[in-house]
Amino acid sequence: MAGKIDARLAELGITLPDAPAPAANYIPYVVTGNLVIISGQIPMEGGALAVTGYVGDGNVTEDHAIAEARKCAINLLAQLNAATGGNLDRVKRVVKLGGFVASAADFTNHPKVINAASDLMVDVFGEAGRHARFAVGASALPLGCVVEIEGMFEIE
Repeated sequence: MAGKIDARLAELGITLPDAPAPAANYIPYVVTGNLVIISGQIPMEGGALAVTGYVGDGNVTEDHAIAEARKCAINLLAQLNAATGGNLDRVKRVVKLGGFVASAADFTNHPKVINAASDLMVDVFGEAGRHARFAVGASALPLGCVVEIEGMFEIE
């Protein structure tokens, strides 16, 4: 039987992928007490990156980056689903998101890019989706991706 959060994901037209495997010597999430800390997720979709480069360099637009941040958030949810044994109704609150945006030196709209992930958390979890956050620029990210987002969640 699907839970409340599964139903909400369906309403939003979101199908969670399998939780992406880590790309190096780390684990994708840690459950400690009532917290789930999820390693940085990149916008892999179907095993590939659709967009690489830097926001503001003339090849990657802000809209591209926003779409990539949403993919990162979906991958966070996929990891969270794995961490909760497939029961996202165990999530009490999104505690914190941290977002990195690969960008040209003069690009300063990092918060707007990461808003795509923040907005998705609120769309999925309602008030429990509101969270603390950081959004910063980076000179390079793994595999040339445009966005990477990590998260911390409280569960029951």
